[in-house]
Amino acid sequence: MTSPTVTGTPVYGGTLTADPGQWSPAVASFGYQWLRAGVPIAGAVAATYTPGLDDLGRTLAVQVTAGDGSGVSTSPQTAPVARATMTASRQRVLGEPRYTHTLKARPGRFSAPDPTVTYTWPGGDTARTYEIRPGDVGTKVVLRIRAEAPGYEPLTVKVKSATVGYRIDARRTVRYHVETRGRITTSLEEFRTQAQQTYDDPRGWRSAGIRFVPVKSGGAFTLVLAEAGYLPRFSSGCSAMWSCRVGRFVIINQDRWKNASPAWNAAHLALRDYRHMVVNHETGHWLGLGHAQCPGPGRLAPVMQQQSKGLQGCRFNPFPTAHEIASRTPRGRAMAYLGARGYSPDVE
Repeated sequence: MTSPTVTGTPVYGGTLTADPGQWSPAVASFGYQWLRAGVPIAGAVAATYTPGLDDLGRTLAVQVTAGDGSGVSTSPQTAPVARATMTASRQRVLGEPRYTHTLKARPGRFSAPDPTVTYTWPGGDTARTYEIRPGDVGTKVVLRIRAEAPGYEPLTVKVKSATVGYRIDARRTVRYHVETRGRITTSLEEFRTQAQQTYDDPRGWRSAGIRFVPVKSGGAFTLVLAEAGYLPRFSSGCSAMWSCRVGRFVIINQDRWKNASPAWNAAHLALRDYRHMVVNHETGHWLGLGHAQCPGPGRLAPVMQQQSKGLQGCRFNPFPTAHEIASRTPRGRAMAYLGARGYSPDVE
């Protein structure tokens, strides 16, 4: 006689089958009783058994009884019953991957019935939707979809969007070069790098479809880092206190670049954000925009507002508002073209 055995993998939802073994003398029929950790399982008296939740982590065996009552034999125990492996298909990220747009998780299908599904976007956001952020531009947004169901190992599926683009494609390319005036005591390389970062930032004029490209010489305008005392040489309307724009020259006051403005510092704001603001403001003048007023108490100040001279109830803001971005019309570009030929100063 050989002992009974259990075939199949002891896993939740799988199928185990009892083999009664070899009996001597031969037996025509058998009865079965499945055991959980040695204890009979109520109602489990068929030749097959499907492990359930109560079996997880516990061993199983089958007790076989000869139909003629001539004997009883028990199989060896199985390994502890494991959780089932969940599979997934058709997980996707929906929506156009552009700055200011919203993406949405599409969880697709799972092999487990009615799983609990959760989402994790960049930064730890857990909603089903995700508002694309400036830092996402040029990258692929990664969504992690996690599914959990009783009896199954949790499953996490990683889904990527296509590469995130700017709010709109570039419709205009502006070339510029960098110069200095007077005695420069700060890093020119840092100035070049941070100015270009401002121009590339999705929150800035690039959101209006304007791409800025640095060149060694020439270009449509000159970005100048100037010693504070040099500013009045560009125009009598320029002050050693502030930055300025005159004709093709977008002039950043070195003192302001190094130290921000008194009002900015009094508000305990970051120097990097001041640098964004001053480059956006003076370049906005070159693009044809004049000074703006606060649109209402508590709202973000337009970047073309002279924020360092008074907020009028608005909040400091280093980047163009949606209204300013929308204002970049053909007429606005024509104004910039005409302004580049005049020398009326525009001061921050």
